[in-house]
Amino acid sequence: MVNKSRDSKFVIYQVLYIFVITVLALKGADLDLRRVALEEETVNKQVRDSLISILDSLYALGIDFSIKIDPNVVVENEEMREQLAALNKKLEILKDYVPPPPPEEEKEEEIVDEQTQLQSPISVKQTFIQHTWNIARNTGTVQASVYDPRNMNTPLVTVGAGQEKKFDLTDQTEVVLKFGSQEERIKVLPNKAPEVKIERVTTKMNASDIFVKDLQRITVFKVTVLDQRPDQLKVSWAGPISVTGPTKDSNGNLIYNVTLKIASTENAFDDWLDRNGNLRESDGRYKVNFFFTVVDEKSKDRVQVGDSFFFTEFSN
Repeated sequence: MVNKSRDSKFVIYQVLYIFVITVLALKGADLDLRRVALEEETVNKQVRDSLISILDSLYALGIDFSIKIDPNVVVENEEMREQLAALNKKLEILKDYVPPPPPEEEKEEEIVDEQTQLQSPISVKQTFIQHTWNIARNTGTVQASVYDPRNMNTPLVTVGAGQEKKFDLTDQTEVVLKFGSQEERIKVLPNKAPEVKIERVTTKMNASDIFVKDLQRITVFKVTVLDQRPDQLKVSWAGPISVTGPTKDSNGNLIYNVTLKIASTENAFDDWLDRNGNLRESDGRYKVNFFFTVVDEKSKDRVQVGDSFFFTEFSN
C-alpha cells in the first residue's frame, strides 16, 4: 500500500512538474492563471482541457500542493522589469523625437569689401602727369572713370574694361579713380621742365687756327632736348647757325645738329668782320654765341641754353 501511495505521488509530481514547465514557458515568471491571454498567446484548447482535468482530479483526491519559485529568480525578474520599465520610459520619450538636422556650417557673411574684391583697373605702373596728355589703361573687368577731385560730377575720362583712352590734365595734384562702388586717389606727378643738352662733336675748334669754311661744312654741336612729352614743346634757336632736325633717339628725345653759318665767301666774311669786329677775343679768336629755347606750350615752362663758336679766319 505504501508503494502504491509513493507511485501515485510520483505520478502527481511528474504531472505538476510538466504543468509548471509548460506555464513558465508560456507565461514566464508571472503565474497568475486568472489573466486572460490573447488568442495567439494561449495554449491549444485540448492541452488546456487536459491540464484542467488533471487539476480537478488532484483537488478531488484532497491533495494539497503549492508551487514555489526560487526567490532569487523573482528578484532578478523584478530587477529586469524595473530596467525594462526605465527603458520603456526612455523609448516613450524618444519614439516621437525627431533629431534636428545637423547644423549647417555658418558661412561667414561675405562683406562686400570691394577694395579687396576688385583690383584697381588702372595699373600701378601707370603714371599721370600735370599739364599734359595722359593715357588711362583699364586692365580690369569693370568700367573705370577718372575725376578731378574738385569736380566729382563730370569725369575727365571714362574707360571701358580692357580699353585705354587719352585725356588731358592741368594743375591737378591728384585724381579720383572710380570703379564699381569703389574709388581710389592717385597722385599726379608734376610735369618736369624740359632739359636741353649741348654737346660739341668736333675737335676742329681746338686748333690755333680755326677756319669758318670748315665749321660751316660739318656738325659742330649736337643739341638734345629731353622731355616726357616732347610733342608739346616748341623749340627755337638764335645765332649765326644752321640747324637740321629734329630726329629722335631710342628714348624719344629730340636731336638737333648745329653748324656755323656766317658767310658763304671770303668777301662776305670780311663784311661780317666789319660789322662785328668787337667779337674778337684777347687771344685773337672770334667768338659767336647761339641759343636754343624750349617752351612747353601746356605747362608754360621755358628753358634756354647756349654755347659758342670760335674761329680765326675764313679759310686757310
